Amino acid sequence: MAKKTGKKAFDAAEAVTRQAQDAGVRLIRFLYTDNGGITRGKVTNVTRLRDRIHDGIGLTVAMQAMNMLDQLAAVEGMGPVGEIRITPDPATFRILPYAPKSAAMTVDMLKIDGEPWEACPRSFLKRQIEAAAELGITLQMAVEFEWSMATKGADGSYQPLDQTLCFSTTSMTIAHAVILDIVEALEAQNIPVELYYPELGHGQQEMTIHHTDPLTAADNHIFVRETIRNVAYQHGLYASLAPKPFLDQAGNGGHIHFSLWDADSGRNLMYDPSGAYNMSDTGMSFIAGILEHLPGLLALTCASYNSYHRLQPHFWSSAYTAWGPDNREGAVRVASRYKSDEEGSANAELKAADLSMNPYLAYGALIAAGLDGVRRKLTPGEPTLVDPGNYSDAERKKLGIKRYPTSLNETLDALEKDAVLTNALGALLATSYIAVKRLEYQSFSQQDDAFETANHFWKF
Repeated sequence: MAKKTGKKAFDAAEAVTRQAQDAGVRLIRFLYTDNGGITRGKVTNVTRLRDRIHDGIGLTVAMQAMNMLDQLAAVEGMGPVGEIRITPDPATFRILPYAPKSAAMTVDMLKIDGEPWEACPRSFLKRQIEAAAELGITLQMAVEFEWSMATKGADGSYQPLDQTLCFSTTSMTIAHAVILDIVEALEAQNIPVELYYPELGHGQQEMTIHHTDPLTAADNHIFVRETIRNVAYQHGLYASLAPKPFLDQAGNGGHIHFSLWDADSGRNLMYDPSGAYNMSDTGMSFIAGILEHLPGLLALTCASYNSYHRLQPHFWSSAYTAWGPDNREGAVRVASRYKSDEEGSANAELKAADLSMNPYLAYGALIAAGLDGVRRKLTPGEPTLVDPGNYSDAERKKLGIKRYPTSLNETLDALEKDAVLTNALGALLATSYIAVKRLEYQSFSQQDDAFETANHFWKF
């Protein structure tokens, strides 16, 4: 996993530099996503791009201890002394349609000697992809992006773009120009859009991106988030991907779809025509691993203070550790398949996820949890075929269905106790992440709802 060296790396740097120069690009953004879930970066002039691809750009180690309020958490070894290099992956080079003469790449965080830094989220995801490969498994992943489109008044308050209905064609008309520009901007970056529609909340939109391998999916996640926000801003609008930007409206999810594939044959390992809901034992064990680790996993997939306003019973966002076929109140939904490709379309969806996540951490932790289920041959128990919130407490207890932690602080407690997830993260990444999120909880819990929404609205 060390930084590439030799002719291959040289050729990649040369190719990207020529591509940038031929396209008239002047500025290249090196993007990373921190422990607070915020996408940050630095910018190089194209004249230095070759060197920067090889050498990276210096970054203080303290940035991985910075939370979403730019408060520095107390983490040993993450203070004013020490530096890493944010080093771009040339394979992620994208010319940015919304920023003239600009391009971007996502980065790995490397130590001075070129080895991955232990607190690098992207390197964590790579490790989990390798762990799956050791079991002969590759994955495909995709996220459903939900966001609230808003205008901003002279008093600084945000107002939903419209007050139309779920799937409303009126909303399609109102948002048509900005949605079309978003779709074209994504396709220009080789990110295929599958579906779009207005969602339940006022001004709420949803867009589905085509699935791909986990690392590309996480990189795409960053580019999609940046594209939605930037294109909306060009239209004089504000796109909030926060979980609950308007506390009286439906929340924004970031549901993660996943499927498992045999590395040698290319067969979908989740599909078994003789299994319940055509799901294989391997697929069931992967789902069981997610449910087993969900209390701690939530700290990484529903990663903000704001997330826990969304995770409520009967809100179609999931609130219990239940699973079922097309059950949109379950933590994990086994998706129905398409007639044209029964095997290829077999997948499941983690409902308990939103776009305040760092995708490298969330995807990696989901894989780690699922693989634990596969190794241990766990079973998820009986499927839930109704809204689990309609059961009594006694019925849920009998079925082994548990309520989620109801705050960021509670799920951080669960993460700290989850040896599978913390060992997968590694000591430095786990410690720094938990410290950053503890500080966020402390800061937001001392403020009112207005402070919370104002400081989440345009961060994600």
